Amino acid sequence: MKKRLKGEVISDKMDKTVIVRVIENEKHPLYKKTIKVFAKFKAHDELNACKVGDTVVIEECRPISKEKNWRVVEIVSSKEESDDALRSIET
Repeated sequence: MKKRLKGEVISDKMDKTVIVRVIENEKHPLYKKTIKVFAKFKAHDELNACKVGDTVVIEECRPISKEKNWRVVEIVSSKEESDDALRSIET
């Protein structure tokens, strides 16, 4: 089974490539405090559909280039949708 991760698009400046930041909460082994651990992955976006701020699901795949081993499976929520929801609440 291939790994799937959920994260936020932080860059879409490259053609057919997005950078996705995945946030995981881990407990420190000694101090038992929950800390956020960030990881960035380059993912293949065939249709250039992802924009900065979108929440996406990425899946592990064969190497597409030197640093791309992930592909975008689905866009969970778009930044435009959340902006529209905020505007409707404000008015």
